[in-house]
Amino acid sequence: MNGNSACAEAAVLAGCTCYFGYPITPQNELGEYMAKRLPTVPGGVFLQSESEIAAINMVLGASVAGARVMTSSSSPGISLKQEGISYLAADELPAVIVNMSRGGPGMGNISPAQSDYLQATRGGGHGDYRTIVLAPSTVQELADIMPLAFELADKYRNPLMVLGDGVLGQMMEPVSFDHIKRAREYPKDYLLTGAEGRPSRFIKSLLFDVKDEEDHNWKLFRKFQQIEQNETRFETFMVDDAEMIIVAYGTSARIAKGAIKMLRNENIKVGLIRPITCWPFPKKVIKDAAERVKDFFVFEMNTGQMIEDVRLALEGRGKVHFYGRPGGVVPTPVELYRLVSRHYYQSVRSKKQ
Repeated sequence: MNGNSACAEAAVLAGCTCYFGYPITPQNELGEYMAKRLPTVPGGVFLQSESEIAAINMVLGASVAGARVMTSSSSPGISLKQEGISYLAADELPAVIVNMSRGGPGMGNISPAQSDYLQATRGGGHGDYRTIVLAPSTVQELADIMPLAFELADKYRNPLMVLGDGVLGQMMEPVSFDHIKRAREYPKDYLLTGAEGRPSRFIKSLLFDVKDEEDHNWKLFRKFQQIEQNETRFETFMVDDAEMIIVAYGTSARIAKGAIKMLRNENIKVGLIRPITCWPFPKKVIKDAAERVKDFFVFEMNTGQMIEDVRLALEGRGKVHFYGRPGGVVPTPVELYRLVSRHYYQSVRSKKQ
């Protein structure tokens, strides 16, 4: 299956009953699949909205009523959803948002890119808030991660973004759904489902009293600290004896693995740290690696948005190199292999000599 369709099927198996979205390439197959699939699910609702802004507000309404709900889009469409995502975070409502990102800024193009990293990991909209960001690198992992996405959104009552790109959404790979189960349920004592037999509830994000707004911000901050402590995820690849480490996520990490295999064939000891959660960012594993490795190579399909997080994690302990291809260009493993090998000989081997 292609990644978009696999994502949709896994979401339904995880318990998603509502989908609201608006078409945009390169994620249209996700909405198309949901249009066919959700009517077969008890209580399933699919609605193509009149705009991305409408879609995210429908997501908010379904979430506050207790539905397990998601939406999807690609870069410009995600930008239009940002106000609604900020409202979801302020109201502490769970939702899953999928971004199969493309080249930008502006309308850009329909080719895959990773230029939405800062938007995703810094909240993206107004105010002090964060979204949990999961970044799968294969179609199987994209499917596997959907139950986790809904579970974390529910557990922390927070919007969660699955950050992919046009490669992940469009490419066809074998995928199994046999082990994908319904996401864990958490009590929802905040739902607005009618006040018969209980006191009324009121959910809002408009807090005119500045002290109330400050208290709410600190409450959210403490929740985000808890997420950082408990939900950081990453993969390491050939790092035990590495003399240089590539840091890459998503599609870039797949390209990096191909380059690393070629480098290893020439006894060039390079490894990979792959963030699976772009937020919370896996700072500790990078910081720990810097006790032994001093050269880190950030590789992204953008002009260098993750560099800041890697530098913050290193706290000055290592040297950071960078290579990126923005605008929808997808580099090859050979391209990265040549560049990393040159940096390796200039940096690592020169220090040995």
